[in-house]
Amino acid sequence: MRRFLIRAAALATAASAIAPVAPVTAAAASGLSFRPLSYNTNGYNWGGEAATGSGFSSVAATWTEPSAKCNSTNDLYAPWVGIDGYGSSTVEQTGVATDCSSGSPVDQAWYEMYPASPVYLSSSSYPVKAGDVIHASVTYSATNKYKLTLNDSTRNWTYSTTKSLSASRTSAEVIIESPTGAYPNFGTVNFSSATINGKSLSSSSPTALDPSSNGITEAHTSAISGGTSFSDKYLHE
Repeated sequence: MRRFLIRAAALATAASAIAPVAPVTAAAASGLSFRPLSYNTNGYNWGGEAATGSGFSSVAATWTEPSAKCNSTNDLYAPWVGIDGYGSSTVEQTGVATDCSSGSPVDQAWYEMYPASPVYLSSSSYPVKAGDVIHASVTYSATNKYKLTLNDSTRNWTYSTTKSLSASRTSAEVIIESPTGAYPNFGTVNFSSATINGKSLSSSSPTALDPSSNGITEAHTSAISGGTSFSDKYLHE
């Protein structure tokens, strides 16, 4: 009997050692890319403001992370700032994703040098909750190098990384996006202090975009106020 108990305990220990480790958060489990502007049968995947031209070197904006309500486990969206993606095949971007795949909204900071996969920051080291004030920026720092910075002033942390990518720098954006085409009810995202190339957002004459799915407008982008502020309002459930 003693030998049986010892062997059973050993087998249980071995089984636990090889058991799969659950993802830290639902957002990290999704692995979906926040990609260049696209149009398909589901509509546009971007909302917000996008400027086009050449030689874009920086973009920045501040927002308060909204409290989201999940409509389904397919809901996923993120406010972000970035360079490229509007008419080009790369995007250098950072923001906060809200993922409903677990059944409840999970907020997680991330950055992405598309077409590489998004990198989600540790939620224990860089936590984000609804109501947090977020400042994000992407800066072209040298040949093929981009500095991506995300700051949560409510929780007093800043994350910054510099990555290399050969990109065209032909657009700059302050955006909301749903890779799945399904937005949670986020209410309203209010962007402020939005700048492109160190100047007011409006100085770049950006194009306002409303995301749509199956012919239905999912959110509406307001006019720019004071040159640096605008909002995206959730419309459809």
